[in-house]
Amino acid sequence: MQFTASKQPENCLLGPESDSQRTLYPYVTGTSVVALKYKDGILMAADMGGSYGSTLRYKSVERMKPIGKHSLLGASGEISDFQEILKYLDELILYDNMWDDGNSLGPKEVHNYLTRVMYNRRNKFNPLWNSLVLGGVKKGEKYLGTVSMIGVNFEDNHVATGFGNHLARPILRQEWHENLSFEDGVKLLEKCMRVLLYRDRSAINKLQIAKITEEGMTISQPYSLKTYWEFSAFENPTQGAVGSW
Repeated sequence: MQFTASKQPENCLLGPESDSQRTLYPYVTGTSVVALKYKDGILMAADMGGSYGSTLRYKSVERMKPIGKHSLLGASGEISDFQEILKYLDELILYDNMWDDGNSLGPKEVHNYLTRVMYNRRNKFNPLWNSLVLGGVKKGEKYLGTVSMIGVNFEDNHVATGFGNHLARPILRQEWHENLSFEDGVKLLEKCMRVLLYRDRSAINKLQIAKITEEGMTISQPYSLKTYWEFSAFENPTQGAVGSW
């Protein structure tokens, strides 16, 4: 008895053309974003590094973008997925503006939208490989929240992504207060970013700080922090470590 292989129809769903593509591994990534509420609005900081694996390949990646009239978005994780999220948000803001009803989406609405997008993509086993920070001010009300790549989200007075969750949040818990001035808020963010620069191998000494208030939004020009590398622990980091090289 002979068996012949049956020819699949050209439009068969099992063909190689139907293979779906997913972000199985992030390729070009950004590290931590740190943000806090201050007396007049929201402050957010992020460096401009883009890592190709463990190589600091790109040095001028902007990871904070204005969203509509009232919101500011920062992202760590896969840069191409962040660009995809910005496309979604452009469509959302355009659709909102088309109503021309004198109203506009605030930061709370944008944050809720992002939580649904991230959770929806996670349920499709095709996540957007980012952790997002969304802050803004509308009608005098400050809002700051975060959402992870699987849709976990919360609102707080200060938030951070990546290594910032472990290294910056303890500093913020200790030093943040509700009546923080703009100058003190910037100093606090710079302190967090300096610690991350010392301890996170993916961080670079080129950062931006963004501010959003009722009056509007500004993102600073890139600049570098003053650093000190002469600590004894930096000179001989393996001293006393058993079994190290």
